[in-house]
Amino acid sequence: MRGSCDRLQEALLQCHRRMPEGPARRSGCRHLNKALAECVVGEACPEEYEAVRSFCSSGGTSLKRKQCEDAQFSLSLCLSRHQRDFERQP
Repeated sequence: MRGSCDRLQEALLQCHRRMPEGPARRSGCRHLNKALAECVVGEACPEEYEAVRSFCSSGGTSLKRKQCEDAQFSLSLCLSRHQRDFERQP
């Protein structure tokens, strides 16, 4: 994980330490979990992540919906490449 996500990861770990396991933890730490996930994805695939944010932020024309689908597909491919590269590491 890159340095820019370290603070979010630490905050999420602290949240998990403070909150007992169960619905309260899921609810209380949800925003940190989401923020960390977005940070990691944004660091791994910045262009694709920004395209998804841009094209999928709201409804719109059929062209915008198609652009959103294409952006989501590109992000999925980017993340898959990173996963494959990670799995190949010794």
